[in-house]
Amino acid sequence: MTNSTNLIKRHFSIVILSFLMYIPYAKGQENDNFSPPEKPMEIQATKATGTITIDGKLNETDWKNAPIVSDFFKIEPTQGGKYRYPTKVKILYDDKNLYVGAFCKDSLGPKGVRVQDLRRDFSFGENDIFAIQIDAQNTKQYAVSFQTTPYGNQRDLQNFNDSYTDKDWNALWTVRTQRTNEGYYAEFAIPFKSLRYDKPKDGVPVNWGITFFRLARRDYEQTVFPKIPQAFSPYRMTYAAKLTGLQVPPPSANIRIEPYTLYQFDETKSGSTVTNSEHGFKVGGDAKWVISPNTVVDVTINTDFAQADVDRAVNNLERFNIFFPERRQFFLENSGIWAGASGNDIVPFFSRQIGLQGGFNAAPAPIDIGTRFTSRDENKTLAGLYVHQGDTDASAAANFGVFRYLQNYGKENNVGVMLTHRLNEKNNALSLNENNNTTLTVDGLIRPKNEWTISYLASTSKDEATDKWGYAGTAFVGYNTNKMYWGWRSNFVSGDYNPAMGFVYQNNVIQHNPGGYFILRSKKIPWIRRWDPGVFARYYHDFNNPENFQQASLYFFPVYTFFKDNSFVEYAVTPTWQNINFDFAPLGLPIAQDRYFYTRQFVRYNSDRSKKFSFSGKFEWGNFYNGHRETLTSGIRYAPIPHLAVSADYEYNHLKNIGIEEKKLETNLYTGGLRLALNPRVQLSTFYQYNSFNKQGRWNARFSWEYKPNSFLYLVYNDTQNNSFDPIQGNTQFIGKLTFLKQF
Repeated sequence: MTNSTNLIKRHFSIVILSFLMYIPYAKGQENDNFSPPEKPMEIQATKATGTITIDGKLNETDWKNAPIVSDFFKIEPTQGGKYRYPTKVKILYDDKNLYVGAFCKDSLGPKGVRVQDLRRDFSFGENDIFAIQIDAQNTKQYAVSFQTTPYGNQRDLQNFNDSYTDKDWNALWTVRTQRTNEGYYAEFAIPFKSLRYDKPKDGVPVNWGITFFRLARRDYEQTVFPKIPQAFSPYRMTYAAKLTGLQVPPPSANIRIEPYTLYQFDETKSGSTVTNSEHGFKVGGDAKWVISPNTVVDVTINTDFAQADVDRAVNNLERFNIFFPERRQFFLENSGIWAGASGNDIVPFFSRQIGLQGGFNAAPAPIDIGTRFTSRDENKTLAGLYVHQGDTDASAAANFGVFRYLQNYGKENNVGVMLTHRLNEKNNALSLNENNNTTLTVDGLIRPKNEWTISYLASTSKDEATDKWGYAGTAFVGYNTNKMYWGWRSNFVSGDYNPAMGFVYQNNVIQHNPGGYFILRSKKIPWIRRWDPGVFARYYHDFNNPENFQQASLYFFPVYTFFKDNSFVEYAVTPTWQNINFDFAPLGLPIAQDRYFYTRQFVRYNSDRSKKFSFSGKFEWGNFYNGHRETLTSGIRYAPIPHLAVSADYEYNHLKNIGIEEKKLETNLYTGGLRLALNPRVQLSTFYQYNSFNKQGRWNARFSWEYKPNSFLYLVYNDTQNNSFDPIQGNTQFIGKLTFLKQF
């Protein structure tokens, strides 16, 4: 073993020993992480005797007579004690809806409101927010959340074990708000049909788990009801209050259909010459059938994703594959079911493999039909997915199938198994034979105490084309309190692991990632909210030959500071060791096969993102392999009113003396965006991006009108040009799409 490898291991031994030494210290810091109450706090829902009009005014007699919930608990900027922004909540219901009315007091009234834009599924942390979390099946491991701002835009999501959040889940519900000189009102109507709950006994009221939270963004004051420790989120439903007095209707045959019709025009040019032009109409749609309170079947026919956000360009200078998240609604809904212990490194089932001709950057392939089955109760989850992808001139038809079973046990523990199978059909025209690919995965989560989280995953694959088995897995242990976080993640991927329905960041690798940080809050410096200094280590070596070192790095961040207004500054140092023993050419610069050591530094700053004008910047400098690299990323946003937001982002890379030829390379990536909103239901968003590396520019513009709840008119324009300033080839696309949602 070489001296350099021994040196690397000594550095990592110091980090690992430091990590182990801090664990006993961490155990002594549990005073602020109180346990869930043995008997949950109870709050009362009152049945409305009159009609409730959702207008954000709360002026009906039923609202005036309903009991008030006001005993909120502060978790930011410090835990406990007095807070500046009181909140009052009332709960009503009738035969169809659960109603929640909230008054969020603010002495500045409309002048104190912080809302950046009016889009659905807005960003947390940039806006004033009031939110409701409901565990209608009393699992204590799952919650749905309904959130709004003072302007009434909606955000809904699912959360699993306060560990994984499905931000793209959409439900049918309504909210309206009113801004006054004393604060703002929010009035929610959540149909019982949009919630999953067990069948009630005749005449017997049911109890649900419920929490509330409010973020008063101006001072970044976050309060929750009932009490939840600062270390956890309001989705930690083991702390939930008990909502009593509900007399809910028996779950009905809830059927939801969402047909669409679409017109699409595509044109390809070579220079100024049109080489291809196509246009036509398309129809299809989705349907949802809630067979029982626990069981849902989804069907999609002739699926289209015209309204999905497009990926932004990335210049990758690292040795690992880039993970691009799923953006298509059918696959986003209930995606937490498949998540398990997988992060973004090892994903046995990654739905972005469906609907492509091959590879993540390939052209789309048609999805003829798909169906999803989900059954969930307080003890288990059972799910299945099947999708048939049609053939194209460049790819064969394919069948995708996934089976998932998850068993809950104890308070917050589970264990699951998942099977994926992909069958590529035979295509004589393309000389492609039939091919099967299968993975089997076991995963689980264990939470022995509130502060500890343990997760694990083990997966194997078998590919018919290579007739080889492959293996992958990950294990994680994390400790989280109000004062610190420490964790250790290790994963491995064999050289032959091939999840044809999944994603891996690299084959033939074992990675170890220990580290953590302290959370320090100074009472003597009121303008600093928290300071989180810490260190993380990453160490990679071969799976097939563990003695063969690949890469290692230490990420020291002595400055990681959030200010009172949630602006942020960081300074970090990253010493890095590399063993390049393969063909590697980031951005076309061939790197000689050798061992390298270099140190890089960066400083990063974000201003208060809730203000009308905000900016961010990051500057990295230092050596890079055998040369030098400087990277600047910056962004600005101007949102004078929530109806208008303009943004501009820039990334600059300057590389010199890099690689075998010691070349110099500069790249510029420009992005500009505009968002206009008449109200939360009528919006126009557009962006332009130009990458000097490949001289490619592209426009994307999308108009959306939600003319009734979850029914939309979309107009989409896409334009991509190679060598934008002297076009060699361009692709233009226009799409008009109308969707209609009906719930029976």
